Amino acid sequence: MRGWIVPDWPAPANVRALITTRAGGVSRGPHATMNLAAHVNDDPAAVAENRRLLRAHLPAEPLWLSQVHGVRVVCAEQSAEGIEADAAFSRRPGVVCAVLTADCLPVLLCDEAGTVVGAAHAGWRGLAAGVIEAAVRAMNAPPEKLLAFLGPAIGPRAFEVGAEVREAFVPLSDDAAAAFAARDNGKWLADLYLLARQRLNALGVARVFGGGWCTFTEAERFYSFRRERVTGRMASLVWMGP
Repeated sequence: MRGWIVPDWPAPANVRALITTRAGGVSRGPHATMNLAAHVNDDPAAVAENRRLLRAHLPAEPLWLSQVHGVRVVCAEQSAEGIEADAAFSRRPGVVCAVLTADCLPVLLCDEAGTVVGAAHAGWRGLAAGVIEAAVRAMNAPPEKLLAFLGPAIGPRAFEVGAEVREAFVPLSDDAAAAFAARDNGKWLADLYLLARQRLNALGVARVFGGGWCTFTEAERFYSFRRERVTGRMASLVWMGP
């Protein structure tokens, strides 16, 4: 689909990934056009049509999670749509792991042998609580054998946070302070991409790709909850082929 993102990472040939943007759907108003979330007061018929359009590019319907900014990870092939979790993994070809975001960071994962894939929803709360660590643990593969791709999130020049966010990270890691830049108003600019890279590297996941977008400032391309409040959600998806 024109306008969507195909992750550029050295994943094995049987691993496929796709990230949607605002483009290509039928939703109107603040949800225009490719909103894939059923919980944001969009027209249910439009959401269903958007999911149908996405499904044409996938081997199966994704496992749609009920995301709560937590650390629960589920096995996609053993879970039902709407299960409360913020990450999923699969070892079965044709099973699609997905997370929805509109500023939070989507993290896609796979192993170098193409035997397991995963997707995590990593906003600052999930990052601080350990959702990436939980996803890597659940995939049960040596971290040095894993690859990660960071999808579109709010960028480090736009993500202004209070001191409580910085304090959620800095006591846990000496490196985390480098991900926060002080502002004159007593607040901080936070770099979700750097925080995620630090967490992945600390686990032993050295091959981390992607990043560099800003959902807040790239308004024509991405949804942003912080920018618009009432808005849609994009999907980041990963699965294994035959």
